[in-house]
Amino acid sequence: MVHIRSTFNLGAFLNRAGKKADKGTRMFTSLKKHILFSQGDATEAVFYIQAGKVKMTVVSEQGKEAVVAILESGSFLGESCLVGQTVRTATATTLEDSRILRIEKVAMLQMLQKQPRFAEAFMSYLLVHSIRVQEDLVDQLFNSSEKRLARALLLLAHFGKESKPETVIAKISQETLAEMIGTTRSRVSFFMNKFRKLGFIDYKGGLRGNGGLHVHSSLLNVVLHD
Repeated sequence: MVHIRSTFNLGAFLNRAGKKADKGTRMFTSLKKHILFSQGDATEAVFYIQAGKVKMTVVSEQGKEAVVAILESGSFLGESCLVGQTVRTATATTLEDSRILRIEKVAMLQMLQKQPRFAEAFMSYLLVHSIRVQEDLVDQLFNSSEKRLARALLLLAHFGKESKPETVIAKISQETLAEMIGTTRSRVSFFMNKFRKLGFIDYKGGLRGNGGLHVHSSLLNVVLHD
């Protein structure tokens, strides 16, 4: 898990940009389960998550759906339009009420040209994102579903970003977790119960309960164990 520190406040910069509707940007509130764009749509803009969570899904020609990413506040989506991609390769759906900034492709390119500090922060984001994608690919190819689930939970809990002994993941279904790691809901349920009995995680009232899902740092043992 790689983190690049920057003194440039990317969120604040984009928040100010979002207030200038005449500059090709628009800030809006998106309710839970709202589709920001669909697989196959034309690529016309970049989106930035100011607050909330967005699920990225892909559907195969056979109709099988897979979750390829869960993006949180501070993340971009749809940025591939900046390098010539003309069609969306995934569907973006909000997992909760979210505040989203939509930046027209032309406006984004102008900001990158005229704002060097913004361009530097954006490139740092892309580098970290690229490394994460590579790590996800290695995880899918070589790790067991149990390890993939443990890693997914640690990432959702922002493991490594804070020194707290445990963190809490907001409501998330076992179906979504299964789609994220490429396995069945029953397997996820089995491993979640196993993690809970071992004291690696804790939740009350189910994954969607008000208490949320507590992930303890000891879950890292599952990822590191051969």
